[in-house]
Amino acid sequence: MAGERKQQILETLAKMLESPKREKITTASLAAKLDVSEAALYRHFAGKAQMFGGLIEFIEQSLFGLINKITTEEADGLKQAQRIVMILLLFAEKNPGMTRVLIGDALVNEEDSLQTRINQLFDRIESTLKQSLRIAEAQTGKQLQPDAQANLMLCFVIGRWQQFAKGGFKRKPMEYVQQQLALLGLA
Repeated sequence: MAGERKQQILETLAKMLESPKREKITTASLAAKLDVSEAALYRHFAGKAQMFGGLIEFIEQSLFGLINKITTEEADGLKQAQRIVMILLLFAEKNPGMTRVLIGDALVNEEDSLQTRINQLFDRIESTLKQSLRIAEAQTGKQLQPDAQANLMLCFVIGRWQQFAKGGFKRKPMEYVQQQLALLGLA
């Protein structure tokens, strides 16, 4: 029961983050949305930072579960990188509230450790993309500049996330993805 309530709190927080108005979410507004007291929230989480930490944990598990599946199933390094970029964009499109966490928008005025954790997530993604590109380099014999290209891909993804979240979730991250992957050298 306690686990279900925790999950319900996190789901409601994520849903509130989907509002294009980008209003500050307080524990009072979250409690009101759940029709519980703030004290009830604190029985499950020490504070709002811990709630956001739960959302980041969900993001990490979801993204790296999918990324690990891609790197395990796909032998072609370029296809790995392409699929990773696509899964990052698709994840954001399907989880608008989580996109606001990923771009740090929802973490403003929260504990610095939360943004540090997001930055570490980006570092892991970039490292995975570099590895895929190194595999592609070995497979094709072409000089791909894995460090520079992986960073460019990550910047592209973060930019698409920014455009999606800051534009009120109107411009979908997957819009023009095939053409843009070709421009990034991935198609």
